[in-house]
Amino acid sequence: MSSDGDADGDTTDAPESDAISPYTLQREEASETRHAFWADTVADRVAKRNPDEPIVVKGGISPSGVPHLGNVNEIMRGYFVAEVLRDRGHEVRQVFTADDRDPLRKLPRTLCDLEGNLVDLGEVDAGALGRNLGAPYTDIPDPFGCCDSYGDHFATIIQNSADAVDVPIELVSNTELYESGEFEAVTRFVLEHQERAREVLSKYQDTVDADGDYVPFNPICEECGKITETVTSVDLDGEAQRASNSRAGSEATRETGGTPTVDYRCTDMDAGNQTIDGCGHEGTATLREGKLPWRFEWPAQWQLLGVDFEPFGKDHAEGSWPSGQDVARNVLEIEPPVPMVYEWFTLEGEPFSSSEGNVILVSDVLELLEPEVLRYFFAKDPAKARDFSIERLDQLVDEFDRLEALYFGEIEGSEDERAFAERVYPFVVDDPREERIRLPYTFAAVLGMTDDPDLREEIARREGHIPDDAPDWAVDGALERVEQARNWARRTGNEFDYELKRSEIPDHEFDADTEAALAELADFIEAGHDPEEIQGEIYETARRHDVDVGDFFAAGYRLFFDETQGPKLGSFLAKVDREFVVDRLRRER
Repeated sequence: MSSDGDADGDTTDAPESDAISPYTLQREEASETRHAFWADTVADRVAKRNPDEPIVVKGGISPSGVPHLGNVNEIMRGYFVAEVLRDRGHEVRQVFTADDRDPLRKLPRTLCDLEGNLVDLGEVDAGALGRNLGAPYTDIPDPFGCCDSYGDHFATIIQNSADAVDVPIELVSNTELYESGEFEAVTRFVLEHQERAREVLSKYQDTVDADGDYVPFNPICEECGKITETVTSVDLDGEAQRASNSRAGSEATRETGGTPTVDYRCTDMDAGNQTIDGCGHEGTATLREGKLPWRFEWPAQWQLLGVDFEPFGKDHAEGSWPSGQDVARNVLEIEPPVPMVYEWFTLEGEPFSSSEGNVILVSDVLELLEPEVLRYFFAKDPAKARDFSIERLDQLVDEFDRLEALYFGEIEGSEDERAFAERVYPFVVDDPREERIRLPYTFAAVLGMTDDPDLREEIARREGHIPDDAPDWAVDGALERVEQARNWARRTGNEFDYELKRSEIPDHEFDADTEAALAELADFIEAGHDPEEIQGEIYETARRHDVDVGDFFAAGYRLFFDETQGPKLGSFLAKVDREFVVDRLRRER
C-alpha cells in the first residue's frame, strides 16, 4: 500500500494485546500447515475469517508519480493469494484503489507518458503542476494532455501494468467514491465519534491531542482548490443548510433535513521540507467535498469495500498498520483484514527512485522477457528482500526455465523444489503445455546478433534446441525470446550487443602464424568442447604459435564482428553453431 498521506508526524506505535502482526510469513505459528507456496499460508488465514463471498483482496497506490515495477509488488502479492483462493473454489475480487484524492505535496522530477517513456519535469508544463501543489491529483490537469487529470494519467498506467501481466484488478478511484457519496456514511460515522477518533490517533500522531480540537476531515477549499486540514466546526445534522433552505422555501429539504457540512479555514499545509500556503478563505464543505485523513481513510476503505486481505510494504507495517487496526476496531468497530508485509526489492542494488531516475516500468521489462517470467519473480517468498537486476536478467530467466523443467519432470530436483514448482507453475503460466520450447536466454541473445529470422531458426534447430517435430506454435514462441534477449543485450550493452557478420567474411589481413593458430583453434572447436575449455585454448593456441594474445583475440573479433573487440570469445564461439564457427575460423565462409 502506498500513500502520500502517511507523512504525518508518527510517534512510537503503542503495543496492543489484540494486534494482528502483518509479518504473517516471518512469524509463522508452529501449528500452521506447512505449504510449499507462501500464498497458501496466507489463504489459510483468510479462510479462517469465514468471509462472505466474494472475498475481497485489496491493494492501493497514491498516484503521485511514475508507477514503476516496485509498485507492482502489491498487485502481484495480492494476485497470488487471490488465485490460490480461487483454486480452492472461492469467488474473489481483487480491488486496487487509486488514492487519487490525496494532495500533490511535491513536484516529481521524472514523469512518464502512457507508453512508458520517461521524461524530465522540464519537458512538460511544470508550471501547471507547481500552481496545483496541495490540490487533489484528480483536480490537477494531466501534464501530457491525454487523460482527464494527473491522477487519472498515472492510475491508467497502473491499470495497463496489471493488464500486461494478466492480473484482473478492479481499479477503484477514491475521488469517485467520495463524489458519488459512497464514502459519506463512514465519513459521517468518524465525525460523529471524533472524540474517540482523536483519542486513538493521539497515540500515533504527536500533533494530535486527545483533548484538543482536531477534526478528522480535510475539506477542499472552494476558493483555491487545495486541501486544508483546519476544520472550525461540524454540522452533521445539516441545521445550517436546513435553515437556509427553509428561508428559501424548500419544503422537501425542511422535511428530510439538510446535508452534513463542515466549516473550514484554508491554512498552510506541511509537506515535508516545504510549506504549501493556504489562501486563508473561510468556507463550508459537504462530506463529498474533501477527504478523510489517511490514517482514517485506509480503515474506511476496508469497511466500505469489505476487505478481507491486504498486503503492504514494511513502511506501512511499522507506520500506518498499527494505527489502522486500532482505528478499525475502536473507532469504526470492524475487524481489520488479514495483513501481510512484503519486503521491498531493489533495482540494480539501489532503491527505486523516480527522482533519481532509478526506475523501470512493467512495459520496459516485458520488452526483455516473457510475462510469465516476471510473474515468477513475484511468486518468490515476499518475506525476503531481492534485487531486480537488468544486468543479470539471464539468471532470472534461467531460474524460471528450471522451474518449468521441474514442473514437467524433465530434470531432477529436491523435494521442496518439486513441490514449489508443481504448486506455483500453473499460477504463473496461463496454459501449461509440455511441448513448449524455451531457448536458453544467452543463446537467444547470440541468435539476436543476426537479423535473419530463418537463420535464427536454422541455428537453433542445428544446435538441438528445436526438435524436428516441434509444433509451429512452440517454434514461434521459442523465437520470440530472441527479440527479448536482443533488447536485453542492447539495453545493457553486454557481451551480446554485437552484430554477427554472417553473410560474408569481413576484410582481414593476418600473418602466417595467426592463420595457423586460427586453423588449430578450428580443429579444437570441431572436436567439441565447452565454453571455458575454448576460452583457455585461445590463450594456449596463441602462445604455441608465438602470437600476441591480444592480437589473436582481435583476429577472432575481426572475423566474426568486423571489430577489434567483442564478447567473451570462448563463450560466444561455444554458443554459435559449430559448423559455422569452424568454417569461419578457416576463412571458408
